[in-house]
Amino acid sequence: MNIQMVDLVTQYRKIKPEVDEAIHRVLDSGHYIMGKEVGEFEAAVASYLNVKYAVGCASGTDGLQVAMMALGIGHGDEVVTTPFTFVATAETIALIGARPVYVDIDPRTYNIDPAKIEAAITKRTKAIIPVHLYGQPCDMDAIMGIANKHGIPVIEDAAQAMGAEYTGRKVGGIGAFGAISFFPSKNLGAFGDAGMVVTNDPLLAEKARMIIVHGSRKKYYHEILGVNSRLDTLQAAILQVKLKYLEEWHEARRRAAHAYNRLFARSGIIVPSEAPGCKHIYHQYTLRLSRRDAVAKHLADKKIPHAIYYPIPLHLQQAFTDPVVPEGTFPVTERAAREVLSLPMHTELSEEQQEFIVASVREAMSHAAGQGEPAGVGSAT
Repeated sequence: MNIQMVDLVTQYRKIKPEVDEAIHRVLDSGHYIMGKEVGEFEAAVASYLNVKYAVGCASGTDGLQVAMMALGIGHGDEVVTTPFTFVATAETIALIGARPVYVDIDPRTYNIDPAKIEAAITKRTKAIIPVHLYGQPCDMDAIMGIANKHGIPVIEDAAQAMGAEYTGRKVGGIGAFGAISFFPSKNLGAFGDAGMVVTNDPLLAEKARMIIVHGSRKKYYHEILGVNSRLDTLQAAILQVKLKYLEEWHEARRRAAHAYNRLFARSGIIVPSEAPGCKHIYHQYTLRLSRRDAVAKHLADKKIPHAIYYPIPLHLQQAFTDPVVPEGTFPVTERAAREVLSLPMHTELSEEQQEFIVASVREAMSHAAGQGEPAGVGSAT
């Protein structure tokens, strides 16, 4: 059975005429940088997220850096975030000269634990970056309450959560900034790298727009230091076509997630949770397995794709050894890194494929149990 971790080709074929027309329109226009499609897509995203301003950039990673630069964060500052995420979250903090200060995660959502944030705040704290991991919204009311109490801006890392909802509000537009990734495998993916920052603050939006073009409002007049991080016209045109299908694709992912949950019922496996008042968009469908590596090997033997997001927490990565954060500092994160396993999740996943995947996971569990090893049950405590 041919199963893909993410099936981008089939998705493209279903909307091929529209996408191809958009591509050829841009190619025929000759406006490959900052063409009209960029502004049109920015307006469409702002409307979709119910925010006032959206500024396209070259990637979600750049979006985080642009947001921090717009807020004036730099050398000697600290930014509170999670150690359980893709490296870009902390990498961008370090690249602007600030220091990532980590806070352990909630064991059920894998997101930053708001109850532990306040203890990490110091006089040098200049922002909090919660990550809506796997498409699951963070507890934004609790986070914003702490941030407002201390006068600290919040930058939402919504790289994996475009369209996820927290108490009826789409994430990304709750904090001072939201940073979004349109990497091809994301729920709304480009045909290359692309990203965006969103905000409701006109001054921050203006500053972000300057930063992405070398700190200028007028060509060759540079008021502040910036970067080269424009959203390509071609990617904007493709993304605008795909945006109108996003809610439909979210629902397909949610149906697939619910099917997985049903098939894993009474297995003892910890399946993804959906926090109260939230709409999880299942960028990833992630299990917890105490014998994760044994199950992963069994799936590999059966040629079933799978992935580990993420095997090494950021505080234990070689790139972040100054200051040294010893192993054991964030036990919930470190346990999650040993136990999480993500299964195929995309809009084209069939029920037959899901049944085969789940049967294979159960088979791996039974095999390990026969050897006296508790393969299936992880811990959410």
